[in-house]
Amino acid sequence: MYKTLKEECYEANMQLPKLGLVLFTFGNVSAVDRDRAVFAIKPSGVPYEKLQPSDIVICDYEAKIVEGTLRPSSDTKTHAFLYKVWETIGGISHTHSTHAVAWAQAGQDIPIFGTTHADHTHQDIPCAAVLTDEMIQGDYEHETGHQIINAFAEKGLSYIETEMVLLQNHGPFTWGKNADKAVYNSAVLEELARMAYLTLQINPHTPRIKDTLRLKHYERKHGKNAYYGQGC
Repeated sequence: MYKTLKEECYEANMQLPKLGLVLFTFGNVSAVDRDRAVFAIKPSGVPYEKLQPSDIVICDYEAKIVEGTLRPSSDTKTHAFLYKVWETIGGISHTHSTHAVAWAQAGQDIPIFGTTHADHTHQDIPCAAVLTDEMIQGDYEHETGHQIINAFAEKGLSYIETEMVLLQNHGPFTWGKNADKAVYNSAVLEELARMAYLTLQINPHTPRIKDTLRLKHYERKHGKNAYYGQGC
């Protein structure tokens, strides 16, 4: 019944090890079907080399299993909450990629230093604060989604313009119009995290990119008069 959705989710998940974004069973990708109000997600703890499209689990926005025999990712409730609140996203990716996790563990936003960053978002990449003890001891994965939403609200950011976030002491979540774009954003986030880290090693006092250059690069790719690419 959900063959196409499962295949989309499977293919996106298999990109994570190919891109060097995960080790062992780390990470997960989901893909949503808005018409049927369900999403497909990687099963928990299944090695990528053993994963098959038929293993993918289908859940609703309350994180209840609709189809599948395996236990879904332990992060399923986070995905479910983000799909429920952010109604335009089509896929979510969560990894434990090295440089992005390093920034998350440090509890720091990733500063926007150059045009590579500005090509993808015109803001610092936010780091959501670590969950409170009450949140951790309660419905942890659901509260993780709350914390991500809260970070965007508190920082005045748009999830459409900034399709990536860090969660303090945890790691990165990214999203996009579909599962492939979510994985693409995971790879971009890891590279931006690495570039920012190296920049600060070379010059700890590096200033953020000037506003005119920051906005020029973002707008030429994402603005109403964008002219990057072939327009298709």
